[in-house]
Amino acid sequence: MALQLEEEFKEYAEKAKSLPPRTTDADKLILYGLYKQATVGSVNTNRPGFFSPTERAKWDAWKAVEGKNKEEAMAEYIAKVKQLQQQEVAST
Repeated sequence: MALQLEEEFKEYAEKAKSLPPRTTDADKLILYGLYKQATVGSVNTNRPGFFSPTERAKWDAWKAVEGKNKEEAMAEYIAKVKQLQQQEVAST
């Protein structure tokens, strides 16, 4: 099961690279946080400073999913990419 989930996760990580340009920054940050949690684990760095707003937002998104195990993060990441793909199909 875990191997199948990892393969599906890798597939959807590739699909995420071609999400439509109108994908919101909020959705991109959710994906970023789930991806980092799935691949690295819980946050292992200090929060970036005030003068690095992009890096700070990414760190906050990762911190927001802290505590999820690898499988949970992968499953949520896959579901989010699917949701964004369906939104794109529905809007065209």
